[in-house]
Amino acid sequence: MLWLAPPAIFDRMDDKNEMNALLNLIDDPDREIYEAVSNRIISYGPPVIPTLEHLWETTADSVVQERIELLIHRLYFSGLLADFNEWNNAGHHELMPALLLITKFLYPEMQAAKVLHNVERLRRNIWLELNNYLTPLEQVNIINSIIYNYIGIKGTTNNTERPNEYLLPKILESKKGNQTGLGSLYLLLVEMLDIPIRLMRVPHQFVLGYCKPGLGSTSGNYEVDFFIEPSLGQVFTHNDLRHYLSKIAVENKPEYLKPRSNLEVICQIITDFRECFNNDQQQVQYEELSELIRLLCS
Repeated sequence: MLWLAPPAIFDRMDDKNEMNALLNLIDDPDREIYEAVSNRIISYGPPVIPTLEHLWETTADSVVQERIELLIHRLYFSGLLADFNEWNNAGHHELMPALLLITKFLYPEMQAAKVLHNVERLRRNIWLELNNYLTPLEQVNIINSIIYNYIGIKGTTNNTERPNEYLLPKILESKKGNQTGLGSLYLLLVEMLDIPIRLMRVPHQFVLGYCKPGLGSTSGNYEVDFFIEPSLGQVFTHNDLRHYLSKIAVENKPEYLKPRSNLEVICQIITDFRECFNNDQQQVQYEELSELIRLLCS
């Protein structure tokens, strides 16, 4: 079967002819030829995606369709990698753009406008209830009331079979998120509200801490009032933390009270999210996320 690339996609006839040749080799049973063809197609970048989508729609060969789907995913990922590199190099490391980029790993055509609107609505609802006379615990109670009661978001445990529960837009849409996903939403809101809640370094948990303002930036001493488990909004004390560490046989170290930077937050979210693809069927996605972790976290 002869597949032809739509001419409008390519500026030069040589490119069009080469793409037509590549498309006709996409079903080659020789693995080395297929890999060479795939890499060459990917070198054209995201503009070739409509051509591949047209090919997917016009073939009934399931093997070819699977190969096309993988090619499209790899093309989207190459763009995602470039976007994350730009975010990292910008130095500001704001959470919102990075959380949207993580979502684009599974939903590359996601539109940000609705997400931004929903997050702003949440932020405003919380802001309207805050004032300068509230204690840290009262501030957190207001945040929890808006997220878990007024909006009605339900917390779940981290489950690698439910990747959507790690992703900000899907959490807002389904009103369901796990500890990591809801933790990322919590951190985004307090960043927008300038409330000093940060991700802590507690082992095996995505736990937040209310950090007293003005401490730790130069002296290295961090004073944490209390901790928050974000899937339920539950507040717990230093004694509770010591009990937890003792229960899992982990030494209580001062470094656990050192807040993580936004870059470290994003690295942790991607690391947790990556476990959803730690299986024989999704090794490509697992390796891609590993590459992203190396880019940001090395």
